[in-house]
Amino acid sequence: MRIPHRLAPLLLAALLGACTITPKPAGTDIRHSAAQLQAYQPADFHWPDTRAEGEAALRSSELARLRERLALPIGPASDAELPAALAAAMLFRAELETARARLREALPRAAAMEVNAQRALLSAAHALDAAGNAATLKALLPELRTPREFAIASYALLRADAGHAAAIQPELQKRLAQEPDEPRLLALAQRLQPVPPSPPLAELLNAPLLAGYPVVFSLQRADRSQRGIALVRAANGRFLRELDGRLFAVPQLAMALSELPGTISLGNTPQGLYTVLGSGTAASNPWIGPTPYLHAMLPIEADAATFFHGKLEASHWSEPLYEQLLPPSWRGYVAFKEAWLAGRAGRSEILMHGSTVNPAYYAGSRYFPGTPTAGCLMVDERWDPVTGRLLASDQLRLAKAFTRDGLERGFLVVVEVAGEGAIELSHLSTFAP
Repeated sequence: MRIPHRLAPLLLAALLGACTITPKPAGTDIRHSAAQLQAYQPADFHWPDTRAEGEAALRSSELARLRERLALPIGPASDAELPAALAAAMLFRAELETARARLREALPRAAAMEVNAQRALLSAAHALDAAGNAATLKALLPELRTPREFAIASYALLRADAGHAAAIQPELQKRLAQEPDEPRLLALAQRLQPVPPSPPLAELLNAPLLAGYPVVFSLQRADRSQRGIALVRAANGRFLRELDGRLFAVPQLAMALSELPGTISLGNTPQGLYTVLGSGTAASNPWIGPTPYLHAMLPIEADAATFFHGKLEASHWSEPLYEQLLPPSWRGYVAFKEAWLAGRAGRSEILMHGSTVNPAYYAGSRYFPGTPTAGCLMVDERWDPVTGRLLASDQLRLAKAFTRDGLERGFLVVVEVAGEGAIELSHLSTFAP
């Protein structure tokens, strides 16, 4: 990764923690007004650690550290280092077979580990080797006491074979009887049901939401390894277009390294409605870099008054309040309430941002040149490998489009659309935006 070497061990260990911005002293956050965003050009942004020489040296150093961790004799020390090793293996797409072998050896002991270690191992099982760990995961289900870890193990089993639903269902019902309102268990129960057809997409794209505010519509596939696309609807309700008349659109990846569903922390970007509260720079998160992000927040994460920009009378959150801005045909569509459940489950810091991650790590993947995150929405950026200066940025284009009319607040809608393959601009005529 393109980060100062002294920070590498800390940030590699924390990479799967979220698109989190490390807390900074009050007054040190970098915020950007709409006028500033309109004036910025790619050349205004520089990130020295995107230079090829430094990035290659750091990658070599981190891969050496990864191999050291994986070579430790089996025991408490290797168990303690394994979560960071698995995170690094997924990040760099390196030493995967050795990582899978160490995961298979350690996973049977997961129930005795502390909860964050459980989360790391189970998430890696989902991402790297669900089928190879299915028997162990099935045996672990009754032993996993926390809803999040039980749900992760269940999703990994379902990824290995949908037929494992029969083993998950009775254990899930026991837990729901004890915690009938637990959002991650409710989301898992929904996953075990047949998927209903979605309402007409055009009704969502044309919904007023809260009139007078810009909206980013992020159209995604259910399989998030297929890249989606982001459109911008201006405050006047019209979708932005390029000078040649084409819809404004940028490719956008909503896939996490874990590939878990959106109600799980570090999972894919949840489907649903978000508020957008301006733009900032993640100065303390080198994975995102200096390009201004758009600050999206989930329901619950943002209180109701903030979420609706002070325009709705609301003293507390409720599901009907979340549904209030949606067109009637979408209010009962449970899949679109993933963001509501994710907010209730405590997810946060889901940003629309660029990336300083070297896309070469993921060459050959379906999402290349996208770079998976810890649950955010990322768009492509290109950095000069000699100077470290930003050459091109879809993120800057997106931020400029969103704030074109001088407004810094609005909404984000993440919605899954049926079909296969990356969503392209040529497909959008079928959505009638």
